[in-house]
Amino acid sequence: MDKNKILDSNKKYLQTHTETFDFLSNQLCSQGRDVTNILKKLSQFQVAIPSWALGAGGTRFGRFGFQGEPSNLEEKIDDVGILHSLTQTAGAISLHIPWDVPTDYDTVKERAKSQNIVFDAVNSNTFQDQKTAKESYKYGSLGNMTKAVREQAIQHNKEVIDIGNKLGSKSLTVWLADGASFPGQSNFQTVLQHTETSLKSIYEHLPQDWKMFIEYKPYEPNFYSTVIQDWGTSFMLANACGEKAYTLVDLGHHLPNTNIEQIVSTLMMKGKLGGFHFNDSKYGDDDLTVGSIKPYTLFLIFNALVYGMENNPQNPYPAWMIDASHNIKDPLEDLMQSLEAIQEAYAKALLVDQKGLLKAQQENDVVRCQEMLQNAYRTDVRPLLRQARLNSGGAIQPIATYRSLKIRKELIKKRGANSVASGL
Repeated sequence: MDKNKILDSNKKYLQTHTETFDFLSNQLCSQGRDVTNILKKLSQFQVAIPSWALGAGGTRFGRFGFQGEPSNLEEKIDDVGILHSLTQTAGAISLHIPWDVPTDYDTVKERAKSQNIVFDAVNSNTFQDQKTAKESYKYGSLGNMTKAVREQAIQHNKEVIDIGNKLGSKSLTVWLADGASFPGQSNFQTVLQHTETSLKSIYEHLPQDWKMFIEYKPYEPNFYSTVIQDWGTSFMLANACGEKAYTLVDLGHHLPNTNIEQIVSTLMMKGKLGGFHFNDSKYGDDDLTVGSIKPYTLFLIFNALVYGMENNPQNPYPAWMIDASHNIKDPLEDLMQSLEAIQEAYAKALLVDQKGLLKAQQENDVVRCQEMLQNAYRTDVRPLLRQARLNSGGAIQPIATYRSLKIRKELIKKRGANSVASGL
């Protein structure tokens, strides 16, 4: 991205932005809010972009491609570079192995560094059979009844760690499709014990300064049972593995109306919230644009996260990542909308007077508690986000700038109309 083009685009929006930002800034300052500190926190808040989200996704019914998709790892890094240049909040990429195995590590690292991109968590894949694999994951991987299958899955995760270590990554994310589609298909205790033993073997391979994130999901692709079906099972397995193992929360991996903010609070209190995958959903794990369905829930989750980051030093700073499937939108535009929604929820949570809220809670003033949360939520914080981007050299209006510069058209011209993102 040419920074001068972003600066030129900003000129069209600068006057209006300055007026709205000054108004909000004065308003917040009169309420005792430290606007400078909020802007600093917003600028520092970076969200990793998963390599698989840069192309068009799909469903089990089909996939509709999007022109100009990145067909290799280098092009995926370039797309994250575009996002980061425009938003200044996407400074990391999360790779999925074996979809994104580098052919030249030095070249890949240099390409990422040139665009201020670091490598976030690496993700293993034991939910698909690979062409060269001897064993099948049809009936599970780390929890499979067959030892040879478990060993293959363990070895794959160790190889993923080695790949990530060469790139400078510091964490491994493990998500399992293991489970059963019919009653009696598997013994719950046996597959859970196999999974724990397998995870411990992977954990022993972690470098000293690494973390292991264990995801959970209540259903899909198996619909009767899932081995790691909830945060409690993930938490139990993380404790069994050791202090470098943590639970990872994915917003889409919960049954309807689950109180995710309570889960977040409990895990942070126990020092075991390792990472967060952002998306949104209506019925299940739809992987929709962040904040497109339940923005108030997202705000409440961030309120719990902000409280935890300030009051739970025993919990490491969480790893943030978007995990969504862009089925009908331009993936880059969809990701920009998600980044905006995440920053917006974070900014609103930063406006909550946590000390005042605690006092109202201690006095059992339920009305006051609700008013404090909703006053923060109803504040239009978008001028803060624009100013944070402006301070960092980003675009005041990222999507409008992306469209005015015809970036997708340029990508199509360079990559072709029929390019397909690897792994999809």
